[in-house]
Amino acid sequence: MFNKTNYWISGMALLSVFSCQKTEETTVEQVKETTLVKPLYVSDPVVHDTDDPAIWINPLDASKSLIIGTDKDSLGALYVFDLKGKTVDSLVRRDIQRPNNVDVGYQLEMGDSKIDFAVTGERLTSKLRFFKLPEMEEINPSGIEIYQGEEGPEFRDLMGVAIYKSPESGKTFVIAGRKNGPTDGSYLWQYEIKGSESGIELQLVRKFGNFSGNKEIEAIAVDHELGFVYYSDEGVGVRKYYADPEKGNEELALFASEGFTEDHEGISIYKTSEKTGYILVSDQGANFFHVFPREGTTTNPNEHPLLTKIPVSTISSDGSEVTNVNLGPDFPNGLFVAMSDDKTFQIYKWDDLAEVIQKSIQP
Repeated sequence: MFNKTNYWISGMALLSVFSCQKTEETTVEQVKETTLVKPLYVSDPVVHDTDDPAIWINPLDASKSLIIGTDKDSLGALYVFDLKGKTVDSLVRRDIQRPNNVDVGYQLEMGDSKIDFAVTGERLTSKLRFFKLPEMEEINPSGIEIYQGEEGPEFRDLMGVAIYKSPESGKTFVIAGRKNGPTDGSYLWQYEIKGSESGIELQLVRKFGNFSGNKEIEAIAVDHELGFVYYSDEGVGVRKYYADPEKGNEELALFASEGFTEDHEGISIYKTSEKTGYILVSDQGANFFHVFPREGTTTNPNEHPLLTKIPVSTISSDGSEVTNVNLGPDFPNGLFVAMSDDKTFQIYKWDDLAEVIQKSIQP
């Protein structure tokens, strides 16, 4: 999931060799002594069922950025909130048939202009719906159908979506997951997004991604700068691949395979520098977010050991998003937002989560 500009927090402590050698037993014990992290704001409730948020960074005034969240139902919607969780009624888009996940892309070429956009998957129609930001004007009315030709049970039921913009080629892609799919390494489908003055077209560029067959794959997150895609194979772990289709379909890592109560869910990536930071994964059944080093260890960039677990007040959280951008006085080092199973999104000051992480990794 995409931060428009490569920001990072100067002076913030980076992960040490010691922190990567911490054992799960030690970090969990530290968590027991940690106070529950509470949000700074809680959003207005949606009508049906919150599922996944995204953050749009306003390029003119970051303090006026927006949070976009799904209301998952056959009569669902994309809700738009300000940074205090207040609904911007004029931007809410309804009549979306069971939107699960949402993501944001930036500077997509559309003829002679460039636009920012939000995309969500409409599960009941197997369509992707695209909306220009910040106006929330739909680009291709009624959406674009994907997973054509798939016939397996729930093989066309759209769930996860993530945007990847290649720093090298400048191409923009959408990666889509579904409720069920094959176990032959072709679970995720990746499309190049091609914009023009008349709208958006999608070109299928690859099918990739292992699937255990255990539950499903919903949460997908992309590290644009490092060029990786991560997704939760629920009940099994987090899988890591190259985001660029030209780099192949080799699975680079399977981590977060122990210590989760039930499902692995939302994934979000916080950057502390160009190459360092944290991967946060929701432990849905325990109301924790597990934290892993973005850069791996000093000897293996594809080894992601557990650093700590952050106890949060979200209830059974599916989706989350984070940014390190200074969003004003409330969020000088960024914002973390997570879905909560009470029809809301909880909005956290990043500093409150960072305090827990730093205490856990100190020698």
